[in-house]
Amino acid sequence: MDATQLVPGFLLLEDGTLFHGRIRPGIGPTVAEVVFTTNMTGYQEVFTDPSYRGQIVVMTAPMIGNYGVNEEDPESSRPQVAGVVVRELSRAPSNWRATQDLESWLAESQVPLLEEVDTRRLTRHLRSGGVLLGVIGVGEAPSDEARAALEACPSMEGLDLASRVSTRQRYVWGDPNAPLHVVAYDFGIKRNILRLFAENGCRVTVVPSDTPADEVIAMKPDGVFLANGPGDPAAVDYAPGNIRRIAQERMPIFGICLGHQLLGLTFGARTVKMPFGHRGGNQPVKELETGRVLITSQNHGFAVEGDEDGIPGAPDLRVTHLNLNDHTVEGLRHAELPIFGVQYHPEAAPGPHDARPLFAEFLAAMRNNRRSGEPSS
Repeated sequence: MDATQLVPGFLLLEDGTLFHGRIRPGIGPTVAEVVFTTNMTGYQEVFTDPSYRGQIVVMTAPMIGNYGVNEEDPESSRPQVAGVVVRELSRAPSNWRATQDLESWLAESQVPLLEEVDTRRLTRHLRSGGVLLGVIGVGEAPSDEARAALEACPSMEGLDLASRVSTRQRYVWGDPNAPLHVVAYDFGIKRNILRLFAENGCRVTVVPSDTPADEVIAMKPDGVFLANGPGDPAAVDYAPGNIRRIAQERMPIFGICLGHQLLGLTFGARTVKMPFGHRGGNQPVKELETGRVLITSQNHGFAVEGDEDGIPGAPDLRVTHLNLNDHTVEGLRHAELPIFGVQYHPEAAPGPHDARPLFAEFLAAMRNNRRSGEPSS
């Protein structure tokens, strides 16, 4: 669509703050939690990441869309975000892999894109006041319909969004003759995680988020992976029992993001809603054992409660990583079992690759498990 065909649009936050912009007509009011991400590239991966389900994403980079979209980079089969807010949209993508422009691609999935917004002011507002609910709509000012939709929008707390984005059917990714077998619980898994497992000699059986533990154990995997995902981890109340049952088999377990939070809940920890959350590709994390600092990719609004001294209610867990900005827990490990998790995204699509060695650590645990005579493929 040509920019001259856009109409006035708005973003209204729950605290009454109003931002003006321009929007494609024909898409009704959209309400969701409004968050920002600091990624300068990788917008297609961000918009297709299931962890962003139920969120309007503000891009802090001033121009978005200049390399279009392609068929290789998506982290799921469709855009997952509820809406997108940008300062300037490029309508002339320039990249040899581009198959479509960003605006048309989002419109096909009825995802509103509000442009010409003062995203610097909006980001500073969210950074100071915390995450807020918001509504995107058409018009110079919010309609009564838009205001009513915003008022009725539920908080992210208490929402089990993992079950909405999870696969409904079991499927296999990778070489069926690969030497290692991983069962991955899909709470909102990203494709790059599956790609990395496949590149490292694993076949992955991806199962729905509520798959009973005994079904997983019967597959005799070398290890179990707990994926990232959206929503409130405490609302995924069917997961800790399954994780606890698998842990009794002394099977290696690796959790990322929501999977990390669920590991914490499984062993007695609590999770809390963060006032701001961590989103973007430049989050500094300290590895406590070595003192090394990793620059990581993150997207989460909840955290496991704890600090460098431990995790309340979970005496079997040890804190392994801390966020250097707010000192929240970024990694944990079981004191006796081959179980660990990290709050950040070592698969990093998009983002830095500092934490990629965590996959090698999980693979080593699976090989040790096989050599010790525990369940194998």
